[in-house]
Amino acid sequence: MIVGNGPVPDGTAPEIASADCVIRFNDCRSYRAGQRTDVVAVCNTGRPAKMMLGPPALQVSASLAPTAWAAHPAVVAAKQLWCVRDPALFQTLRTPLATTHPELDDFCDDETAAFEAFAQASGKTFRVLDAQTQRFVESMLSGFSPARYVVPSSGLVVIADVLGAHPDADIALAGFTHVGWEGHPFAAERQLVDRWIAEGRLRRLDAAPAVSFAVGR
Repeated sequence: MIVGNGPVPDGTAPEIASADCVIRFNDCRSYRAGQRTDVVAVCNTGRPAKMMLGPPALQVSASLAPTAWAAHPAVVAAKQLWCVRDPALFQTLRTPLATTHPELDDFCDDETAAFEAFAQASGKTFRVLDAQTQRFVESMLSGFSPARYVVPSSGLVVIADVLGAHPDADIALAGFTHVGWEGHPFAAERQLVDRWIAEGRLRRLDAAPAVSFAVGR
């Protein structure tokens, strides 16, 4: 179950909880008290990372208060922490972005080490998604003639990663509106996700009621 930060349909909490793995993103905005989280996938560069970690960097000492993000119930409960952005790949974007998007001067600032330190201190499994996943997503998006964009969204990169790792799994999405920051190609992303759904590789939790998940999961 891959749960974005958009609205999640009412009444879906039992099915989300019954999944083998529940993945949420960044500050887990669609989370509600008592809901399940196994993985938190974070944007580990730029301003989103800094907002989660807090200035100047995440404090992992037991004598210091954690950031609001680190103390979030979903983050506390998660067994795994994934960094979505490959640091080396994003370093290659720094020079071209200085010309095309000078306002994004800190977009490629890497905070992976701080997230890894937090994962180690809190007993979570840590991983960084492979750059090849983002390259694959970019190649797939090109078939939908996206408007000029900066990078694919973290949500789409994680969806592609899970599809690649678990091609035969029942993979469901909730909380994905495919709207937001103009630097992500959301219109093309929606089309790509809809294609994967039409191919039977994904389903939207809000697309049709589940009929076979009451037992056995």
